[in-house]
Amino acid sequence: MEYERLITVMRRLALEAGDRIMEIYNSPDFEVRSKSDASPVTAADEAADALISEGLAEAFPSMALVTEEQAASHGQQVSTFLIVDPLDGTKEFVQRRGDFTVNIAYVEDGVPLRGVVYAPAKGRLFYTLADGRSVEEKGAFDKETPGEQVPITVSVPDNRGLMVVASKSHRDQATDDYIGRYAVRDMTSAGSSLKFCLVATGEADLYPRLGRTMEWDTAAGDAVLRGAGGETVRFDDHTPFTYGKPGFENPFFIAYAPGVLLVRE
Repeated sequence: MEYERLITVMRRLALEAGDRIMEIYNSPDFEVRSKSDASPVTAADEAADALISEGLAEAFPSMALVTEEQAASHGQQVSTFLIVDPLDGTKEFVQRRGDFTVNIAYVEDGVPLRGVVYAPAKGRLFYTLADGRSVEEKGAFDKETPGEQVPITVSVPDNRGLMVVASKSHRDQATDDYIGRYAVRDMTSAGSSLKFCLVATGEADLYPRLGRTMEWDTAAGDAVLRGAGGETVRFDDHTPFTYGKPGFENPFFIAYAPGVLLVRE
């Protein structure tokens, strides 16, 4: 994979998809439908998916592509592939809360090596560079020419008082019970893959997820986190978190800055 070209294409497609999403987000009204699993889908999901899928297929025609909005892509058995969630956080989008993202990632041999996470309503853009390091780009986002790229790195956590980020829409008692086993300085909540990015920038130390997620929800944010020195492990046994699993379904996981002393179940 030519990483320089990959990052250029992923970044541009994420920004273009963000423009389409915001056009619909800022319109007076948009239709919300339910998919077969009862999750919501809007015209923004579909427009962003079409734009990104087309762009990736054109740039990397021989690379397997997995995307949330195309059920036919979910039956593949692959370990090296591109994976897309064109609008992660549809619930946040529908409620006009702004915490939604465009996620595009490249997975090689089960490891998310490169990714881009763009939160168009918040004006935040995170991605890995060709060399694997992660940055947050600042300023107005030009499609062709990147602006200031600020390197990001995970925190050096103080286990006497951790900053924890958890889901806005999917908090439950099990998550609260697990968080309660740590000394917590403060808690924040965020939607979509922004939670990974908050750990990547050092704005949070720990993000536990005890709930159902799919690989397209996590791959891009996980890549950004790893490029910032962070880690993601399975919740049950703290073994490495891998991609290309059957049906692209994730187990529970913990994303964290390596200095966090993880609690074992």
